[in-house]
Amino acid sequence: MSRRPVAVAASLLTVLTLGAVSACSGSSGSTTASGGSGGTPTVKMMVGGIDKQIYLPYQLAKSLGYYKKYGVDVQLSTEQDGGVGAEAAMASGQVDMAGAWYNHTIEFQAKGKNVEDVVQLSGAPGEREMCTTKSGIHSAADFKGKTLGVTDLGSGTDTLTQFLAAKKDVKTSQYHRIGVGAGSTAIAALQNGKVDCVMTTQPTVAAIQKKGVGASAIDLATTDGATAAMGGAFPAASVLARTEWVDSHKDTVQKVVNALVATMHWINTHSAADIANKLPAAFVSNQLVTKADYIAALDQDKGQFLPDGLMPAGGPKTSLATEKLVGNVKGAVDLSKTFTNDFAIQANKTEGFKTTTTPAGPNG
Repeated sequence: MSRRPVAVAASLLTVLTLGAVSACSGSSGSTTASGGSGGTPTVKMMVGGIDKQIYLPYQLAKSLGYYKKYGVDVQLSTEQDGGVGAEAAMASGQVDMAGAWYNHTIEFQAKGKNVEDVVQLSGAPGEREMCTTKSGIHSAADFKGKTLGVTDLGSGTDTLTQFLAAKKDVKTSQYHRIGVGAGSTAIAALQNGKVDCVMTTQPTVAAIQKKGVGASAIDLATTDGATAAMGGAFPAASVLARTEWVDSHKDTVQKVVNALVATMHWINTHSAADIANKLPAAFVSNQLVTKADYIAALDQDKGQFLPDGLMPAGGPKTSLATEKLVGNVKGAVDLSKTFTNDFAIQANKTEGFKTTTTPAGPNG
């Protein structure tokens, strides 16, 4: 359900998937339970497209040396097109944590699985509805009779597409949705006329604009844009883990959250160019975009990132409303069990960081 990664050089994918191979072939859990007498705890984390801008904090934390600084060895891997999703790998115990969207915790609870969000990195999906000029689409009200590309059916982009349509009273029977992946496959779908629009993120957005094959019709890339389109902040990129695992690894979870909260403050106080300079070269310059394109795109959409790792007030309610409107969740949901701000509050307190996000209460 997380967004799939943009296609990059084979050598980069080989490096990124080394952790995934070991994670998926063995048993679950950290190699060191809590980092006590056993030494530095190891955590396996799969990200839903590690080279995407919406998910850059996970790798940036490693590049800045923050996981090491706060005493945890985080082994990052990325989900692959057609492979198991990051949140599914976490829920099944193949990895300890997932870098994925918060809304999955609501979906899991509806299925009887206890999964929680331990640190919130963004207040917006970071997505844009990119449409061809001839599509005539300027808002979701224009979706009728159109073919819309999503990462894959059942993904977060699929949920958002249905939500935007429902908000404009457009029924799912009045338009068609197909999975087109991300990166080059999404661009090709637009170029070849297979779809009228695709919902995608940076750097694919920048590549579509540069090639002149589409333009942004709906902005969900910033907190302000998401609030305007969805009625409130939409918490997206986060760290998810099984509640049972969190309860038995609290010291380890705190170390991971400390590292990521420090990363969010670093992002908030540095430029897009500074951030790009700290990321792997293949993330910011590849067959889709130049480094200059990447920096310009990040500068445009940097507002999606929260500065302090706190779940914003109203965010869980917006996410729940989305899930209910599209029919993913029909029963009662206890939002207090889908997220916690405890670790982020402690991380900010420990480091003396000033917080600016109004935190969500137990009811979201």
